[in-house]
Amino acid sequence: VQLQASGGGLVQAGGSLRLSCVASGRAFSTYTVGWFRQAPGKGRDFVCDITWSGSSTVYADSVKGRFTISRDTAKNTVYLQMNSLTPEDTAVYYCAARLSRLTSWEYVGQGTQVTVSS
Repeated sequence: VQLQASGGGLVQAGGSLRLSCVASGRAFSTYTVGWFRQAPGKGRDFVCDITWSGSSTVYADSVKGRFTISRDTAKNTVYLQMNSLTPEDTAVYYCAARLSRLTSWEYVGQGTQVTVSS
């Protein structure tokens, strides 16, 4: 599975962005997919994930109520809708995939930069 994240950019505080994670590989539809982010000088933090069926999602407390993860299996794509952005959301965002929540993250794509100005 290869992952490609896109959709980052520069946005003002309070604005919105939608990130996309496109995957290659027929097995992608069976994977749990997640988003992580890494701010300058900090470690990589979990943002959210979604199971292969789309029936279950988990969010970090810092993004609950503002971010929404979804997937379109037919397009092999997972989306991250980010609303009410703050400067603290500035980071490089990565998507990752794993077989299930019981296994390690196996695949990580290249990141996309999100910058929120105050």
